[in-house]
Amino acid sequence: MKESQKQANLAEAQLQYYTSSAASYDNTHVKGDDEHALALAYMIDLMRRHGVKRVLDVGCGTGRATKVLLDTGFDVVGIEPVEALLQEAERKGMPKERLVKGSGLQLPFPNESFDAVCEFGVLHHIEHPNEVVREMLRVAKKAIFLSDTNRFGRGRLFARVIKLTLWHLGLWRWSYYVAKGFKSYDCSECDGIAFSYSVYDSFNLIDTWADRVVAIPTKVEGRRLHSWLHPLMTSSHVLLCGVKGNTI
Repeated sequence: MKESQKQANLAEAQLQYYTSSAASYDNTHVKGDDEHALALAYMIDLMRRHGVKRVLDVGCGTGRATKVLLDTGFDVVGIEPVEALLQEAERKGMPKERLVKGSGLQLPFPNESFDAVCEFGVLHHIEHPNEVVREMLRVAKKAIFLSDTNRFGRGRLFARVIKLTLWHLGLWRWSYYVAKGFKSYDCSECDGIAFSYSVYDSFNLIDTWADRVVAIPTKVEGRRLHSWLHPLMTSSHVLLCGVKGNTI
């Protein structure tokens, strides 16, 4: 099967998953005290410090973060490719004019059209996530926020070290491919199609763009490993923040 056909099949499978689960999505995926709620609280504080007013939420889904940002006083727009999720966001009270149907791979906005751009749990569902990150950086003026998974903070310590070593050797992608039965992704009822991702995969892109980068641990699974490598090798979810300017 050609690569283009494989990608089309994966995209269709993802569309079907989110369309069929839209009505129940919040009940199964959203908790008031989860890692993304914590990330959102940190993000709001940082945005206020940096004078952020206009925000883009990429892959806004049912509008969870978009609505919180709107209610907090930000001029926010949410973009989402799945129509059923946008309809659910409207049903929950999000104004239609605040929602845009579109893909993070090609954001329909001019350069630097938002003070800040964010995503919550989106990038690990994209085979080439840094393509989305580049688009986020293109339309951002002051800040970018990635609240997502971190493969290096999962599993036993030995497994974490092996994953980090394979990544630095450029072998992680191929080892994961073999481990998953010659597939580049995993598939589950609770999370649909997901690819191996860490916010640190996008660190260099953000570090090049930003004046400072901050990594905030938002979820630690199991016993906390006390290490100067925290949160790289201790947290399964991390909020990676890139900001421009010297505001503190």
